[in-house]
Amino acid sequence: MSLPAYPAYRESGVPWLGRVPAGWGVRRLRFLADIRPSGVDKHSLEGELPVRLCNYVDVYKNDRITDALAFLEATATPAEIERFALRAGDVLITKDSETPDDIAAAALVEPSAAGVVCGYHLALLRPVAGAISGAFLFWVFKAPETLAQCSVRAQGITRLGLSTGAIGDVWLPLPPPAEQRAIAAFIDRECGKIDALVAEQERLIALLKEKRQAVISHAVTKGLDPSAPMKDSGVPWLGQVPAGWGVALVKSVASCNDDVLPEDTTPDQIIEYVEISDVEADRGITRRSAMAFGDAPSRARRRVRPGDVLVSTVRTYLRAIATVPEDCDALVVSTGFAVFRPRRVHPRFLSYVFYSEYLISEIIARSVGVSYPAINASEIARLPIPLPPPAEQRAIAAFLDRECGKIDTLTSEAERAIALLKERRAALISAAVTGKIDVRGLVPAEEAAAA
Repeated sequence: MSLPAYPAYRESGVPWLGRVPAGWGVRRLRFLADIRPSGVDKHSLEGELPVRLCNYVDVYKNDRITDALAFLEATATPAEIERFALRAGDVLITKDSETPDDIAAAALVEPSAAGVVCGYHLALLRPVAGAISGAFLFWVFKAPETLAQCSVRAQGITRLGLSTGAIGDVWLPLPPPAEQRAIAAFIDRECGKIDALVAEQERLIALLKEKRQAVISHAVTKGLDPSAPMKDSGVPWLGQVPAGWGVALVKSVASCNDDVLPEDTTPDQIIEYVEISDVEADRGITRRSAMAFGDAPSRARRRVRPGDVLVSTVRTYLRAIATVPEDCDALVVSTGFAVFRPRRVHPRFLSYVFYSEYLISEIIARSVGVSYPAINASEIARLPIPLPPPAEQRAIAAFLDRECGKIDTLTSEAERAIALLKERRAALISAAVTGKIDVRGLVPAEEAAAA
């Protein structure tokens, strides 16, 4: 919909903000809110009082802080509780992060979370009564312009942080109180609609991923002919397979980790490197980093070729599995991967076997450890897999290429829809809180009063 502009504007005096509605002010945050950076950590110490602690993740992953969140159990001193106990209308922001993009993520405190204590790596912003409302302040911190100010003010090398002074220096547009309430109510309503559409697309993506997994798992274990006679595979977790199929160990049809960079590789040789974090479930290799061998981490050792299958041997629950595509003929991957090179099996069929739920679940089940569950490559190589005749392997691979291609296209369309919706959300917030659009007549009085 086309939204109206204000009837009159004036120069704000802030270059990035430009013109604002004639009745608005522009002030630094220090004059509008009490800024309280917290150092209350998650440890429980003898002699302190028990508290529920709101931490970084609670703010980073939620727009609203409510009693429904699973807060940490910790302790704090009476002085810390007095200073950092949450009130309805407070705004919490992340003041520390590893990247500038994650600085100043904001959440609004709802009445049900009153009394919960603000934890470390966060700053509590308590609005000055009559100057700015918590709801409006929250949405201002969702605007790209505010986040950009915070990002450039963050200091540090391995971890970035915002000082109290840096937070206080942030410029904010300041409508009259009644307009603040109307703007907050308008954004609540419109972003609620957008968020519902995003949630629908996310559910669609989840269903498509489930369907993809089911199609792969069925095809590589049961074949394409529903009338084919079946037999027991002799492998409990695999169950029955078509009567004309065999069962073989992975190591009998593919080599494992048999191609490494030689010791005399020159330091200035350029490689394309793939780390475990560069591989995603269902998406394969998402990033490659070009670098000199001398600058690469010590785990950059495994050479791969198109058609090789990469299986992460650490944090196996992440399902970091990928087939090396045709355009990756000079790739080097982390020693955290087991690299399987097809020898006596169709490469695409083998890759789909590794994507099947049966084999992934078995790899996860055999992994050892809590925080970083891991499995030896040799143990994966000893796992049994179904093995159809060569012609069926080719047919199954072609079928799955076609069917997964359709599913992947639908998934990509849903992801593009989400990206567009999020862009619209950000643009709408920006336009509303900076006065580019006039929403006063678009919000019923009762909605504005409740904001």
